[in-house]
Amino acid sequence: MQHSKTQDTMVGLFVAIGIAALFFMALQISNLGSYSSGDSYTISANFQNSGGLKVKSPVSVAGVKIGRVSSITLNNESHEAVVEMRIEAQYNNLPDDSGASIYTAGLLGEQYISIDPGSSEDYLQDKSKIDITSSAIVLEEMIGKFMLNKAEGK
Repeated sequence: MQHSKTQDTMVGLFVAIGIAALFFMALQISNLGSYSSGDSYTISANFQNSGGLKVKSPVSVAGVKIGRVSSITLNNESHEAVVEMRIEAQYNNLPDDSGASIYTAGLLGEQYISIDPGSSEDYLQDKSKIDITSSAIVLEEMIGKFMLNKAEGK
């Protein structure tokens, strides 16, 4: 009887560790496990199309994650997506003529914002706006244009 209880305890412990590992992996994949709440500042950019960009999507410079998307709203006057980004305070030397583009990680991966630093000697401050933007490329739109061009070329 004692041997059976020990074996049941070991199986239960193994299952609990497995569930904890799956939970940890789910947090890592969904970007919820690595949210920084330290010092940061907010910048914004307008995009004609934000595609599948989501709140908490990464913001990077040269492949290095420097922040996250904090909100995505619609400007009712210009009908553009207004994307606000929280940038970690240690990256406070982004030139104010930098550009922002929405890219996809891999063919079907998550979307993120890449900031291309400019050459200005003035830096982006809290509540600054990036004026040079490049919207997300929508795969369905590209396929539709390709098919239309092929149909017209007959």
